[in-house]
Amino acid sequence: MQVAIPLFPRFTALDAVGPYEVLRCIPELEVVFVGHRRGEVRSDNGMLGLLCDARLDEVARPDVVVVPGGLGTRTLLDDGELLDWLRSVHPHTRYTTSVCTGSLLLAAAGLLDGLTATTHWGAVELLEHLGARYVGQRVVEVLPQRIITSAGVSSGIDMALRLVELLVDTQTAQAAQLMIEYDPQPPFDCGSLTKAGAAVRDRAAQLRR
Repeated sequence: MQVAIPLFPRFTALDAVGPYEVLRCIPELEVVFVGHRRGEVRSDNGMLGLLCDARLDEVARPDVVVVPGGLGTRTLLDDGELLDWLRSVHPHTRYTTSVCTGSLLLAAAGLLDGLTATTHWGAVELLEHLGARYVGQRVVEVLPQRIITSAGVSSGIDMALRLVELLVDTQTAQAAQLMIEYDPQPPFDCGSLTKAGAAVRDRAAQLRR
């Protein structure tokens, strides 16, 4: 099974690399980074580059799509090439998924119209403006439409583990979790808006600028 992860300028690195680290462990899955052109694409702060192995038009029937987020999503909301690619591949995928603000691109392509979905907390209003119904959960599944969205950045790891369960089996997903030793024990309990106080939310808003 082929998993396509589209890259674009100013993507958020962990949105792509988190799911990649889970999915690459599975022999049944082949992960390919795709983009408008082959070659290096730089992350949102410009400090990290990943390589696109194929152009969008070279990957016409992926089994799974994982769309990362990042500041670069905003400039792609009317990008015909990427949105048309999402529209064309989705009817043939087993699952079309997103991490963080990658859901904005799914919505802009019309794939989330009227569906529940999630995104980074800073993009909720825009997601709803694009036709989705926001749900404040870490991973949101709409399995009849084969859509799975995940919230900010680190939630892509959770989503990828769920994908492995759906595509292979539960034990394999658990083994993938063990392989990457994904056993979160953060020093703080403020990883969502519902858990963070006003001062922390204000500081986070400052850091996003």
